[in-house]
Amino acid sequence: MLPSILILLPLHRRQDLRAEDPNLPYLILKMGRLQSLRSFDAFPRAEEHLLKKTHSGAVVSVIGLAVMATLFVHELKYYLTTYTVHQMSVDLKRGETLPIYINMTFPSLPCEVLSVDAIDMSGKHEVDLDTNIWKLRLNKEGQITGTEYLSDLVEKEHSAHKHDDSDNHDDSSEKKREDTFSSDAEKMIENVKRAISNGEGCRVYGVLDVQRVAGNFHISVHGLNIFVAQQIFGGAKLVNVSHVIHDLSFGPSYPGIHNPLDGTTRMLHDTSGTFKYYIKIVPTEYRYLSKEVLPTNQFSVTEYYVPIRVTDRSWPAVYFLYDLSPITVTIKEERRSFLHFLTRLCAVLGGTFALTGMLDRWTYRIVEAVTKSKSRSVLR
Repeated sequence: MLPSILILLPLHRRQDLRAEDPNLPYLILKMGRLQSLRSFDAFPRAEEHLLKKTHSGAVVSVIGLAVMATLFVHELKYYLTTYTVHQMSVDLKRGETLPIYINMTFPSLPCEVLSVDAIDMSGKHEVDLDTNIWKLRLNKEGQITGTEYLSDLVEKEHSAHKHDDSDNHDDSSEKKREDTFSSDAEKMIENVKRAISNGEGCRVYGVLDVQRVAGNFHISVHGLNIFVAQQIFGGAKLVNVSHVIHDLSFGPSYPGIHNPLDGTTRMLHDTSGTFKYYIKIVPTEYRYLSKEVLPTNQFSVTEYYVPIRVTDRSWPAVYFLYDLSPITVTIKEERRSFLHFLTRLCAVLGGTFALTGMLDRWTYRIVEAVTKSKSRSVLR
């Protein structure tokens, strides 16, 4: 408007205005540019007196705001939530140990007869590695009544492992029997029989550190001399190796890990046998957002049960036979980018705003049509 007014003014008046303010031409030019800039406005504003607020529009607006707030919270949670990416590569680790976390309960076998043993693929007993294994005595109600710490993975008498070949006895077997049944052995037999009659059980838990090669560990009564075991149980078929696996893992836990043997319960009634769990271990690395790396392992398992037979010379046991996969899995935590979050936010909020605008117009038209029809019917 100002440039037009200046043109209408007389020449001497325009000269007086320029003399008063030398910057006036610049201001006039700037105002002209601002005037032309308004033509690019994609959101024109109507005059206040031309706007009409309705009750239906208020209801639609409240609903729209509630929907937008809900979607905003959902998108924010989606942005803050991490997701994992899995990658596979060849396992190059060598010369490391493999931690085995055990937590099992044998409800029908006292701790005095249970032994833990670990053997690698070469047949070597892993008795020289660090071991933290505890045996907890349990009463009939499952309450702890005593503890025993195993300092290594050696059985009480590894010679008892050779009871599988005990069908060849010569005259010296009688002498061995006499040596076996010493006063200590008789006392142990009496204590174990009393514990079995009282319904005592045993809980085995702790950590085994074994070589990072294929092997197995088992829990059984193999630590007993065969003649002592015969006196206690009266035969291999009466050794009840029912067990509950509370926890079995091969490394620390990470978010989302699933150990397939956790919570496994195997109960035997009027029978016995050997349980074998064939485990395939997959080396795993979990990388947090903080770049911290957690080395661990996950595994799959196949279960096999062999009932005991009269002709069998072996005794019931619970075996865990493991092998390592040559492939390692890397699990990385990642978070979505902030620009991705802004894009989704603009899409959902803008779409909601447009939809509520359409809904408001339709509602207004419907209300207007109903109101007009009612007014016409009243006039008639």
